[in-house]
Amino acid sequence: MRFANPDPGHAPHSAAAVFRWMVLDPLRGRRRVQPAGPPAPRTAPDVERIHSPAKTTRATWIGHASFLCTLAGRHLLIDPVFSRRIAMFVPRHGEPGLDAGQLPDLSCLLLTHNHYDHLDRPSLESLPRDVPAFVPRGMGLWFRRWHRRRPVVELDWWESREHDGLEITLVPARHWSRRRVFDTNRQLWGGFVVRRNGHTLYHAGDSAWFDGFAEIGARFPAIDLAMLPIGAYLPPWFMEHHHMNPEQALRAFEAVGARWMVPMHWGAFQLTDEPIAEPAERLARAFRGGVADADRVAVLAVGETLELDERRRRLAR
Repeated sequence: MRFANPDPGHAPHSAAAVFRWMVLDPLRGRRRVQPAGPPAPRTAPDVERIHSPAKTTRATWIGHASFLCTLAGRHLLIDPVFSRRIAMFVPRHGEPGLDAGQLPDLSCLLLTHNHYDHLDRPSLESLPRDVPAFVPRGMGLWFRRWHRRRPVVELDWWESREHDGLEITLVPARHWSRRRVFDTNRQLWGGFVVRRNGHTLYHAGDSAWFDGFAEIGARFPAIDLAMLPIGAYLPPWFMEHHHMNPEQALRAFEAVGARWMVPMHWGAFQLTDEPIAEPAERLARAFRGGVADADRVAVLAVGETLELDERRRRLAR
């Protein structure tokens, strides 16, 4: 079985397109991978605060797409990657915001898809084996091979499960999956919406722009915080099928209707042609151009914690 995106016009790139991207355009001088440049800024994590109970919504950026979130007193870890290198050859620029030993007791793990910058086996092996993992359909087999003792819950798009007072729903994304050469799209991908006691988080995973953001907002009309990807977009003719640029992420933020946004998927791994800090710089230019309300977007440093009640009070002054 192979999964497909909700957008019927979207299909995986043809072999000819991949050959053009990987071979022809570099040979013709039409594609240039820019120097990685500096990583995202990093701050020392406030570990005591992270471990303290919170009745509100809190998110700590570990880096790239990895977050530790607290939702009305429950801690959840999303796409954890602590490694200094992924897929054996892609180095991490800068240090992660937290390591496994600094984490509080977790209610669950959420894994959005099987790409190496989101599903990192050494990072998962550093975590307690009794913490259940919620994954898209088809990914359970990997976990049962790696961690036979870890409980695994597989979900389809729009399917929800209750766990430890959390309502966890897998929502669509416009992306793809592959772990090996011949397993393209044999495992589902997506984002997660998590609710508890009137608080709601949305982590989009990896996604290109698609009309499904509006449907997510319609089904979950009171999202407090949306974590949306802004990086890995050059060259656009190839990458826009899989990822968003900063302006598209802001458009997705408005479509979802969330109160706050944290940009992610930048500043750690150079997966495409732009420097790893460029997405945040481009986002800042969009704010100066009046594209979006900068007060509603929190560009975090790696290791920084956003607490929504605190931010609301600061902006109300």
